[in-house]
Amino acid sequence: MSKVVRFHRVGGPEVLQFDDIDVPAPQSNEIQIKVKAIGINRAEIMYRTGQYVIEPQFPAKLGYEAAGDVLSMGSGVSGFSTGDRVSVIPAFSFAEYGMYGEVVNVPAHAVVKVPDSVTYEEAAATWMMFTTAYGALINMGGLAEGDAVLLGAATSSIGLAAIQIANMVKAIPIALTNSVAKMDSLRAAGASHVFLADAPDLVERVMEITGGKGARIAFDPVGGPNARNLMQALSYEGIFYQYGALDSRDLAVPVMDILSKHFTVRGYELFEITKDSRKIEDAKTFITHGLATKALRPAIDRVFSFDQIVDAHRYMEAGSQVGKIIVKL
Repeated sequence: MSKVVRFHRVGGPEVLQFDDIDVPAPQSNEIQIKVKAIGINRAEIMYRTGQYVIEPQFPAKLGYEAAGDVLSMGSGVSGFSTGDRVSVIPAFSFAEYGMYGEVVNVPAHAVVKVPDSVTYEEAAATWMMFTTAYGALINMGGLAEGDAVLLGAATSSIGLAAIQIANMVKAIPIALTNSVAKMDSLRAAGASHVFLADAPDLVERVMEITGGKGARIAFDPVGGPNARNLMQALSYEGIFYQYGALDSRDLAVPVMDILSKHFTVRGYELFEITKDSRKIEDAKTFITHGLATKALRPAIDRVFSFDQIVDAHRYMEAGSQVGKIIVKL
C-alpha cells in the first residue's frame, strides 16, 4: 500500500486527504518512482478549487513535480536503471497521473536523471519553473545577449527561474513586483533592475535602461489592466507572453502602440513545450547544462513534511513565498 494525497470534492486546502492505495506495476513506457520530494505549483491550487483548464474526476489525484528513486520500469523503457535518482517534468495531465504520493507511476518521457550535485528537494523544484521560463524566453522568444526582458510577479518560482535564464544568456532581467519588501530579494536573485509593477514611470525607466529601444520580451503571469504598462515598454516587434491570470480581468492593450510597434500579444503555457518531443528534449539539454554548471539553481522558499501538505497549500495561497514550496517525504 502507498499513501497518496487526493481530493474528493473541490474546495480549500482542507479537502486534501490521505488515501492508502495499491499502486499498480508500471505499464508500457512508465517508470515507478519512490518519491523523496514533491514540488508544489499554483496549477494544483487551481485544480483543487475547480478553476483549472480541466475538471477534476473524483477521487482526484494531483501533483506535477517530484523527485525520487526508480523502483521499476514497464516495457519499452530504456536509459534508466533501478535505483537511479530522477525527477519529473510536468508533461502529463492530472487526469492520468499525480505526483502526491509515496510511490507513483510516471510516463517515461517525463522523467530525467538528477545530477549528483542536485538534492532531491532541488530536483523537485526544477522542472516546472525552468521549463516554463525556458519555453517562452529561449525556445520561442530567442532571448539573447543584451536583450531586456520584463518579468511580472518576479518573486514567483517561475519569475526567479526567468531571472537566472536571462543571466545565463547575458540578457537584462527587469524584475517587477507589487511588494516593496520583496525588491531586495529580487536584486539578490540576480535581477539587473527591480521596479514596482504599477510604478507610474515604469515605461520611462525601461526606455532609459534600454537606450530608448524598450524590452524585447515581457513575460507576465498577472495580466489585467496593468499589462498595458508592460506592453508600452516593449520594443519594436517585441513579444508579450501571458502565462497566467493572477488578475483575471481583461488585458488592456494600447492600440496605438500595437499599431506603431507591431508587437505580439501571445498566450503561453508549459504544455506547448512538454507535449512536443523535440522541444522537451531541447529543454532537458538546456536546463541540465544550466544545473551542471550552476548557472541555474532552483530557489526554495520553504520545505514542509508530507503530513503538512495541507499547510503547504495554505502557504502557497497566502502568496508570501519567494521561490519554490517543497514537500519532503
